[in-house]
Amino acid sequence: MAETLRPNRPLSVADAWAVTAQRAAETTFFFDFDGVLSPVTDDPDASQPVDAVPGVLEQLATTVRRVAIVSARPVSFLRSRFASLERVDLYGLYGLEVWHEGEVVTEPAALPWIPAMNDLAERARAELPGQILVEFKRLSVALHYRTAPQLADEVTRWGHEQAEELGLKIQGGRMVVELKPPVDQDKGMVITEGVRNAGCAWYFGDDMSDIKAFDALRAREAVDPGFFGVAVAVANPETGAEVSSAADLTLDSPDAVAEFLTDGLRRLQAP
Repeated sequence: MAETLRPNRPLSVADAWAVTAQRAAETTFFFDFDGVLSPVTDDPDASQPVDAVPGVLEQLATTVRRVAIVSARPVSFLRSRFASLERVDLYGLYGLEVWHEGEVVTEPAALPWIPAMNDLAERARAELPGQILVEFKRLSVALHYRTAPQLADEVTRWGHEQAEELGLKIQGGRMVVELKPPVDQDKGMVITEGVRNAGCAWYFGDDMSDIKAFDALRAREAVDPGFFGVAVAVANPETGAEVSSAADLTLDSPDAVAEFLTDGLRRLQAP
């Protein structure tokens, strides 16, 4: 594809879809889950994708080269929400787990940390205030303070103390502190690898961890003038300004994402 078909920034919606239509066979779409395909909820277990999302993702996967969800959630959770999808790859726990062609592959370096993560979850439930929701994800522990924002400093301090003592990594997010094994893996690395042979890629995110994915698209463009990347932020009052400022396009909500993709599919499939 000629380099001249990559439009300048700031990027318009029409230009983004026009270039993607030209490169559909070499395009990958990546999506975060919480806040992008599903509204953020007080109880993480209650999160469900917007009604239109599964269908539109499956249809998109028949139109472009590849569709993938890249989430902090475990693959088991994502599978429970998208069991009907046959063509969509799932990256769980920032890429420590991958569901591809009916099989889950776990990063071997993370597996020895499962007992430590289990112990950490039990200690968090015992030592932190009862308002804090402790989410054990097998390979990480997330400490949610959405229903008790006044405890943010206490949760953050406790998390950093545990990370220093146990040699863990800290991942901040929307009203959450997450502790992970010291394994070199994040969304940016998933996207860097995922676009290696792509001519075009989109990433939809809403949180600070998604900025690394945006950066991966920019880095690919910098070394490959023929590559076209589109970073889409889903705005929110918690991290919206910083994430939106790093993106090419901004949408208002997960419902708006579904509508945007539905419109995009019409553009991609137009004769």
